[in-house]
Amino acid sequence: MSESDKLVLDLLKGKEVLQRPLWLMRQAGRYLPEYRMLRVQAKNFLDFCLTPELATEATLQPIRRFGFDAAILFADILLVPHALGQDLQFLDGEGPVLEAVTDEAALRNLVWNMELLEPVFKTLRMVKKELPDETTLLGFAGAPWTVACYMIDGRGRQGFPRALAAASQNPDFLQHFMTVLHQATLEYLGCQIEAGAEAVQLFDSWAGLLDDQQFRRWVIEPTKKLISALKAEYADIPVIGFPRGTSPENYRAFVLETGVDTLGVDNNIPLAYVRGHLQSVKPVQGNLDPELLVQGGDPMRNAVNDIFKTLNPNHIFNLGHGVLQQTPLEHVAELVKLVRDAQQQPA
Repeated sequence: MSESDKLVLDLLKGKEVLQRPLWLMRQAGRYLPEYRMLRVQAKNFLDFCLTPELATEATLQPIRRFGFDAAILFADILLVPHALGQDLQFLDGEGPVLEAVTDEAALRNLVWNMELLEPVFKTLRMVKKELPDETTLLGFAGAPWTVACYMIDGRGRQGFPRALAAASQNPDFLQHFMTVLHQATLEYLGCQIEAGAEAVQLFDSWAGLLDDQQFRRWVIEPTKKLISALKAEYADIPVIGFPRGTSPENYRAFVLETGVDTLGVDNNIPLAYVRGHLQSVKPVQGNLDPELLVQGGDPMRNAVNDIFKTLNPNHIFNLGHGVLQQTPLEHVAELVKLVRDAQQQPA
């Protein structure tokens, strides 16, 4: 099958496609009964991510069930701190807990060990062999700011106060942190590409915590530097950037300045703004509210219809964040049918 049969990859590369592609962030997850059965085979979540047979199965499950146009590697953004030597545990009911890195001495103690992530690359190679020819294989990483939030605060604290304090009061320390994460993330994504990833997404899940000036320094500049370095080695590999939670104006600055090939958009950005100010620059991905997927019915159908009416076809259908655990399977199935059946609207 030729590359032109891959809807997601073609659109990411700026080609015109005949059908709007569809995949969902966190499409492999606890809303799937087969995922829940798989999860109990691992002693903990880190073990789950680093066992290629289990991670491969988790990656493929939503493709088999729903036929999405892209499969995204089953992993976690905190595998980078793990490979840097930071103690990491995933505790039931509490989420990730890390040994906080709060000063230069602790930062200097971090040593990058790519071998710890070899299971991730094995997963990609295994998935690649089993994916349908038309399905794009996506790799991903956390963007430096978001990964630094977890590493500095030591857990998913509400608001990440230590990281925000570093951003405003100790910028030299945070800049050093960004340098460490830049190199690690660059090598990590490069190895994902070598293992078969056809495009990659950068998740900056906590970009919305920063004010406009901080956003430029800690989101735009590190992302621009990372994409530039990645493209120098892998010029043909598209990059999706997702600075979740920031303002419409910051989204526009991000898509204009970072070099992303496609912009992931959350569900707080008005569709008219997406159409007029973001799609005019690059393709976009998103932005159905995950809560509407939980709710289903007319609210979901109306929102899908609004997206199709407002956004031009230069768009990958996705959510504004990940699939929620309580999402009914039948709502996902209906969403897939709605997107597949929808007529493309004239641009």
